[in-house]
Amino acid sequence: MTSFADMIDGYHRFRETGWAQQRERWDELRDGQKPRVMIIACSDSRVDPAQIFDTNPGEVFVVRNVAALVPPFETTPGRHGVSAALEFAVQVLKVDEVVVMGHGRCGGCHAALTEELKDAPPGEGGFIAHWIDLLDEAREKVQGEYGADNRSNEALRAMEKEGVKVSLANLRTFPCVRSKERSGELKLIGAYFAIADGVLNLLNEASGEFAPA
Repeated sequence: MTSFADMIDGYHRFRETGWAQQRERWDELRDGQKPRVMIIACSDSRVDPAQIFDTNPGEVFVVRNVAALVPPFETTPGRHGVSAALEFAVQVLKVDEVVVMGHGRCGGCHAALTEELKDAPPGEGGFIAHWIDLLDEAREKVQGEYGADNRSNEALRAMEKEGVKVSLANLRTFPCVRSKERSGELKLIGAYFAIADGVLNLLNEASGEFAPA
C-alpha cells in the first residue's frame, strides 16, 4: 500500500516530468483559474475525476465527498462546504457545466441502502449516517423495487444511480443554479463510473436511464 513517503517520491517524479513538461500551463495558472466544468464526485480513492477524464491542471473544479452528494439549498446555520464550493464555481468562476458523478461499489450508498450506520454516534459513524440520510427517499424507492433483497449488486447499482438523481434535484434548489440553467448559461450533467469495467455512463434525464458515454 502507498505511504506518504511513497507519495513524496511521486512528487519528485512529478516535479521532474509532469510539472516541467507543463511549465507554460502552470505559469498561466499563477494569476487564477478559469475552469469551464465543475465535477461533484465521491471521495472514494478509486474514482479520481482528473484521472478518469484525463484532464490538465486548471481544467476542472472538483468537489469530493461521501457518495458525491449535494445537500438542498438551505440558510440554516452550519458549515455548508458543498454549497460554498458550488456558489464559488457558479457565481465567481462562472462554470458552464456541473457534473455529478456517482460510481460503482460506493460505500456511502451501500451504507445508506442497508442503514448499517443508522444508530451510530458521531465519531463512530454518526457523521456519515447523518450525511447519507440525504438518500432516505432514494433508499425507499430502491427498497420498493427490490424488496428485502437490498444487499444485491443490482439494488446497490440502482441506489448509486438514484444518488446521482438526488444530487441533481438538490442542485436545482439553489436559486443561482436554477436561474442559470433556465437561461441556458449552465448545464447539469449526471454521470456514473462503473469501477468493475471502467465504463462511464451518462444520464438521460428525460428517460431516467444511464447509457455508456
